Amino acid sequence: MSEDTSATVVGRPLPPERTLPFPPRRSGSLAGRTLAESTYSPRPPEQHLPDDAPNVVVILVDDAGPALPTTLGGLVRTPTLDRVRAGGVGYNRFHTTAMCSPTRASLLTGRNHHRIGNGQIAELANDWDGYSGHIPKTSATMAEVLRQYGYSTGAWGKWHNTPAEETTAAGPFERWPTGYGFEYFYGFLAGEASQYEPNLVRNTSTVLPPKTPEEGYHLSEDIADDAMRWLREHKASASDKPFFVYWATGALHGPHHVMKEWADRYAGMFDDGWDAYRGRALEGAKDAGWVPQDTELTPRDESLDAWDDIPADQKAFQSRLMEVAAGFGEHADVQAGRLLDEVERLGYGDNTIVVYIWGDNGSSGEGQNGTISELLAQNGIPSTVEQHIAALDDLGGLDALGTSATDNMYHAGWAWAGSSPYKGMKLLASHLGGTRNPMFVSWPDRITPDSRPRTQFHHVVDLVPTIYEILGISHPETVNGIPQDPIDGTSFAYSIDDPDAVGRHRTQYFEIMGSRSIYSNGWMASAVGPRLPWVPGTPAGITTWTPDHDVWELYHLDEDWSQAHDLAAEHPERLAELKELFAIEAARNEALPIGGGLWVLVHPEDRITPPYSEWEMSGDTVRVPEFCAPALGNRPNTVTMTVTVPERAEGVLYKLGGAGGGLTCFLLDGVLTYEYNLFLIERTVIRSDAPVAPGEHTIEIATTYVETRPAGPLQVVLSVDGDEVASGTVPTSAPLLFSANDCLDIGRAYGGAVSREYADRMPFAFTGRIDDVRIAYVVPDADPA
Repeated sequence: MSEDTSATVVGRPLPPERTLPFPPRRSGSLAGRTLAESTYSPRPPEQHLPDDAPNVVVILVDDAGPALPTTLGGLVRTPTLDRVRAGGVGYNRFHTTAMCSPTRASLLTGRNHHRIGNGQIAELANDWDGYSGHIPKTSATMAEVLRQYGYSTGAWGKWHNTPAEETTAAGPFERWPTGYGFEYFYGFLAGEASQYEPNLVRNTSTVLPPKTPEEGYHLSEDIADDAMRWLREHKASASDKPFFVYWATGALHGPHHVMKEWADRYAGMFDDGWDAYRGRALEGAKDAGWVPQDTELTPRDESLDAWDDIPADQKAFQSRLMEVAAGFGEHADVQAGRLLDEVERLGYGDNTIVVYIWGDNGSSGEGQNGTISELLAQNGIPSTVEQHIAALDDLGGLDALGTSATDNMYHAGWAWAGSSPYKGMKLLASHLGGTRNPMFVSWPDRITPDSRPRTQFHHVVDLVPTIYEILGISHPETVNGIPQDPIDGTSFAYSIDDPDAVGRHRTQYFEIMGSRSIYSNGWMASAVGPRLPWVPGTPAGITTWTPDHDVWELYHLDEDWSQAHDLAAEHPERLAELKELFAIEAARNEALPIGGGLWVLVHPEDRITPPYSEWEMSGDTVRVPEFCAPALGNRPNTVTMTVTVPERAEGVLYKLGGAGGGLTCFLLDGVLTYEYNLFLIERTVIRSDAPVAPGEHTIEIATTYVETRPAGPLQVVLSVDGDEVASGTVPTSAPLLFSANDCLDIGRAYGGAVSREYADRMPFAFTGRIDDVRIAYVVPDADPA
């Protein structure tokens, strides 16, 4: 590291400090027997950073492919990305893990994702160490280290690194953001959220959004507003301390929610379809100087629809889904710009390192054939585009897309287009497009803007050692008394000033749900694995799949930018060497068993859930995350409520899930009503024939399986004081979850409206009194296998 900081981004090395926290200092004063005999000489405040230590702002956009931004030749306007690129340097061979939680865990710790228990998303955690969903305290985050060195630390937006079973208001909180080094957090803990009606957390408390959708609320704007407020408070009260801001949008993850005027900016721009877009985007990337001029466009997988295969009467629907996504992406980038504007307005701009990563993985194909409720894919429930369009017609047609009425996601063809020129997308760790995401770094005080992309191979694990090297601090050996695991990343600070420097990150493995690859010194071997993200349902034969039978491909990335030429047949010895290297890296990083992230998809009964079969709740229990709530929609159960019903009672008794899918029990003009909303495409409503009489009653809703299989039909019986008042059959049930971020609420409905019958009356609080609610699973061993 250079001592001359005038021409390099590398900071002055501080005295090595291997143990955090720093040991306490004794007073500088000398205490005598009396005040007169004592010497008062306080030491100056302890400081572990140089006076010019830079602020750090990390912006992470979700589920965004490299071919979308105008900055890189796409059609999605990204003025903030333009600004950061123009003011700094970019990396066009920067890589992520191909999945949300794994990338975020690696970004914050500098370790490979399986080694820190994040082989898949938090909601699919299982009992293998590499897939536990628990970031171990042996891998302290950058936030924790910077905090102990004297930084103020704050995180906003999407987190997705707390075990899903630990996300209730009761904690435990040690694996929430504030337990991982962030002094402040405002956002959501889950993998996705409604942009209009999110379940929000501030530090360790659940909070409601500050406005309603009707009042103009949007999550991306809210997290920008809150981060700006925090910066102003920091300026007022701690301006002598540098800050670390981690700002992670929910966009462009589904559901794609944005105001109509943002989507309308793209009207007609995608009418020629995804095949045509890929070609235009590649030419745009070449013109933008982002990819080499000889980069080739890779072919569409034969199992993915061509645009010409889409029926003419469905094309407007598919185009509109992309228009909404584009508006969603631009809107998120503009909010990032507002945050950077505030950094500059407060006088911090010149000495702030901004790291802007466009995508924690590639674009997502989880919308599959185009959907108005994207949790259908995670639940493995097949549906048709006709079903979606029919449901959409009831909600207001194409204009309803992007509003809180739907949980829409575009066709996987658009995800493939957004990943041009590559083959991959989110969930495919085998191919670029799933793992290659643009990164830009600016720092006006130290970095000279350079439009030439840095082409050194780097990975998200490299950010932590880079920041440490720039600050001149050491990776600690012990943090809070816990010995630390080595960092896997390689600092890319060397390349910021030298675009022609030889790359130092030589080897990197990738693995997500059996899709995998290994990079080594310019070569990559790839195996797709047992599933393709755009194919609905659980693949046949996945329970007997073995990685031993997968076909591997081989690419020379130094000469073949987009993985267009498979050289496996020409270089079998090199392929064999890389496959062996992958096996070594997988074992070393606790990635075994290969495909371990698939376990809960194949065995939903084994997902890690709270260990309860009975609950007692009060009439004001709200905001219990669905993952931690009783599984009322897919396990035999009985809900028993003691209620006092007024004349012509109204309001929600309970609801689970949100507008995109869920179940609810409510009273409407005294009539007891149960509704099962199967992701908007199918609604089952069961009502009593007569209103419930005023007075004290015991209301019971009993749910049993008609057929014990995944997504099997349910029988629901409504009783009042032991007498059946209504019953019916839910034809198809949701085997996993209705929502990723919505909740169980009793006595009122926060979040999204499960039933359209009370959507305009939210939160539709019960006009009577609920004294207690008892929920119990019935015959727990009768779960579908």
